Amino acid sequence: MTKAWQPYALHILDAIAKIRRIKASGDLTQDEILYDATLRNLQTLSEATQRLPQEKKDMYPSVPWREISGFRNILVHNYLGTIDPLTVSSVVRTHLQALEESIKAMLENA
Repeated sequence: MTKAWQPYALHILDAIAKIRRIKASGDLTQDEILYDATLRNLQTLSEATQRLPQEKKDMYPSVPWREISGFRNILVHNYLGTIDPLTVSSVVRTHLQALEESIKAMLENA
C-alpha cells in the first residue's frame, strides 16, 4: 500500500499561500525576516514535491521538478547564507504560479 500523496500536495499549496502573504507584506530582498520566512516555505514546498508520485509529476512536464528538488538541497545545505535574495525573489515571482496550477490540477484529477 502506498502512502497518500494528497496531503503533500495540499502542503505545497499552503506554503505557496504563505509565500504570497509574505510577499504582500514587504520586500523580501530588503527585510531579512520576510526573506527567512520565504526561504523556510520554499524549503517546505520543495521537500513536499519529493513526496509526490513520479507518475503524477510526469503529467506536468512544464514544472521543473528536478530543479525544485535541487533548490531544496541548496536551501537546506547552504549554511553560510550565500543564497542570493534576488534569485529567491525571482523564483517566487516566476515559478510559483505554474507550480500552484499543476498541483491544483493534480488534485482535481486524482
